[in-house]
Amino acid sequence: MKGNIHYSRGDKAYLAVNFLLLLGIGICVAYPLLYVISASFSANVTTLGNLSLWPKNPSLEGYRAVLTYPKIWSGYYNSFLYMALGTAINLIVTICAAYPLSRKDLIGRNAVMGLFVFTMYFSGGMIPGYLLVRDLGMLNTVWAMVIPGAMSVYNMIVMRTYFSSQIPDALREAAELDGCGTLRFLVQIVLPLSGPILAVIGLFYAVGHWNGYFEAMIYLDSYDRYPLQIVLREILINNRVSDMSVMDPEEVYNLEQRANLMRYSLIIVASLPVMLLYPFVQRYFVKGLMLGAIKG
Repeated sequence: MKGNIHYSRGDKAYLAVNFLLLLGIGICVAYPLLYVISASFSANVTTLGNLSLWPKNPSLEGYRAVLTYPKIWSGYYNSFLYMALGTAINLIVTICAAYPLSRKDLIGRNAVMGLFVFTMYFSGGMIPGYLLVRDLGMLNTVWAMVIPGAMSVYNMIVMRTYFSSQIPDALREAAELDGCGTLRFLVQIVLPLSGPILAVIGLFYAVGHWNGYFEAMIYLDSYDRYPLQIVLREILINNRVSDMSVMDPEEVYNLEQRANLMRYSLIIVASLPVMLLYPFVQRYFVKGLMLGAIKG
């Protein structure tokens, strides 16, 4: 029929191998996730050997125990706050660094770029970083979670490459002839044309903030400011079973069963926001990342 694509024997073999390879990778990724989802709804899970793809004795006890814990909600609030505020700051700082460095008329841009790249390989270390945050008066504040990591040099390089390769100089020159200044050109022309790369970089930053816990362990000492990941860590530690402290075998079994159930439920609770966020930016992901990495 007209319009049909006729594949050669080699093309068909390549497509078949490619399909099988991607199918195998997909199964490897989905299998553990399905196990965790199944275990979070199973009432009798004590070891990995008891897991199955279908819940055994379906129960919501794990989610009920997790969601009735008051610190979970404060952790959710703090994590959403750090993610929203931190991602906004990250994008603003990254754009302010990437766009000037994408301009060929910027004097000394290679030297400035070299300084940025230098920080990717060398840093002051954890202790000097802590002392700096302390001296700035940011300990145990929201700013300690969003300011020290305000920009990723790698993400800035990807965004700079996108600006330099996808925003033509002729567009800027035409805007300047119409009286458009640099800031107005960036806000009203460049950024609306950069939706894919902004979505991708924003997703990278948002996931990093959501999963972050190490900074909270260093800079925060108030339980009310802990993000969700720290709260989950505390819950898991407090639900570990000690054979020395509990001698009754039946009670040991019940506590171990409850701890395992909570662990799997906590994984789903902590992962759900990111899993819900990804489909909205997935269509930009490949396009933005590829367009931002085609040229150096």
